[in-house]
Amino acid sequence: MERAGSRRRRLRSVSTRSESRTSLIRSGARTALKLRDAVAAPLYWWYAQRLEQDVKAHARLPKHLGLILDGNRRFARAGGLERELGHELGVDKAHEVMQWCLELGIPVVTIWVLSTDNTSRDPAEVAHLMKLFEREARNLSVDKRIHANKVRVRAIGQHHAFPGEVTAALGELEEKTRHYDGMLLNIAVGYGGREEIVDAVKRHLTRASEAGQSLSEVAAELHPDHLSAHMYTAGVPDPDFIIRTSGEIRLSGFMLWQSVYSEFYFCDVYWPGFRRVDFLRALRDFQDRKRRFGK
Repeated sequence: MERAGSRRRRLRSVSTRSESRTSLIRSGARTALKLRDAVAAPLYWWYAQRLEQDVKAHARLPKHLGLILDGNRRFARAGGLERELGHELGVDKAHEVMQWCLELGIPVVTIWVLSTDNTSRDPAEVAHLMKLFEREARNLSVDKRIHANKVRVRAIGQHHAFPGEVTAALGELEEKTRHYDGMLLNIAVGYGGREEIVDAVKRHLTRASEAGQSLSEVAAELHPDHLSAHMYTAGVPDPDFIIRTSGEIRLSGFMLWQSVYSEFYFCDVYWPGFRRVDFLRALRDFQDRKRRFGK
């Protein structure tokens, strides 16, 4: 029979080779994306510069930008890559887009990285995502850009079923940035719009009960502001602009309460392939709209 020590060494060797292969494929995929943009680099650079000038000249930028990061798996499938690499490249793109937001001075950004529905996917995929969240939370907690720009990071959603190491990493990130007054970055993870509304109702009813109010009194006095005060984003302006990638034309539960007057932009490109020109086009489209707020 194989000795336990030999078996552990063999398993570690297999794991190391697998991680090395994944790293090489991820590096190759990144290079392919860079080469894609490099082919049209002169035209791309000129067009991006012109778009950026137009966007900055208009001056009206979203005060709260919502981003639905959709299409990681389909991007990987279209490129013949493993599913997990789609998520890895999606993380890379999120870092890149956050840099664009910082450069433009957008004060609040909410990115949706995992819905409550997503947690019912293949357990192996969910486990990989959880490792990604833990790793990226720890990376962000020491990211020089976060601290130099005083970015306050909050994780919003339901995390009670997350592994302990994930919630610990998210908590540490929030604590390290809690006193910052720069851009607010909300990471919607384990998030669902219906669940958020239910949680808000529960909190309001609990507070009212603690104050000695009866159910009939609460019902008689109930106002939308009462629930707004208990949303995950309480105290933050509602999103005025929401972008969703991958060609899906729906919200899928993203900020259902807060998006009542939001402007929407649906982009066909999958999230890992989302370019700066795509971002700037979306912002210019937002600037060309006349917001009426139902009037």
